[in-house]
Amino acid sequence: MLAAALENDLPTITIYALILSVLPCLGVAWLARGLADSQWELLRAIARMVLQLLAIGYALVFIFNSGNALVGSAVVLTMMLISAVIGVRLIKVDRARAFRDALVALGIAGLAVLGWTMFVVLGLHDPWYQPRLIVPVAGMIFSNAMTGITLAAERLQSELAQGAEMKAARSSAWTAALIPQINALLAVGLVSLPGMMTGQILSGVDPLIAVRYQIVIMAMILQASGFSVAIYLALAGRRHRARQA
Repeated sequence: MLAAALENDLPTITIYALILSVLPCLGVAWLARGLADSQWELLRAIARMVLQLLAIGYALVFIFNSGNALVGSAVVLTMMLISAVIGVRLIKVDRARAFRDALVALGIAGLAVLGWTMFVVLGLHDPWYQPRLIVPVAGMIFSNAMTGITLAAERLQSELAQGAEMKAARSSAWTAALIPQINALLAVGLVSLPGMMTGQILSGVDPLIAVRYQIVIMAMILQASGFSVAIYLALAGRRHRARQA
């Protein structure tokens, strides 16, 4: 009853409303022009966001309806590859090897956390593949791990360029990479209500059940980010020592 009532009360987002929601982003682009001369990068990012989300909306309909393990696996692997590419986009030196390290880190940590969450925590077994569950969860895992690797890689590169020792540079990179996750853990429930929890509540799910799911998701994201960053830094350290030898 509650879910149906809420669904009926939620307004439909028309194309006109969608345009209005994006329009103020032009103001942010104007600010970017004055502050950092980076308006075109921001505008390209906005355009890509809109096009990618519209495309993925249609793609997800096909993926969810297919119920095919190969389709779901291909989507997860594609997410992993794209995450690795974006994760090292700020690297200026030895980017190809940095990409390899990021891909290894995402593959080991991301897939391990995905498997743990799906099959151990949520008990997904029959069938073991369910794209409707695995694809969104994999997206959360790889996007957050990607951000962690980006922050770690950029800080590590910066610290080493300034002459810092590897151990100190790695410590600084780890701290920088985990700031978003630690801030999220500290702020949740007090400053922010995460999107997944809010969406579940709006759809009529008991708030206490929604909270349990959110705890699982936030723990999952922290694990994916922490393990991915740690593996990336270990590989980057080995790469740095080989270069110095």
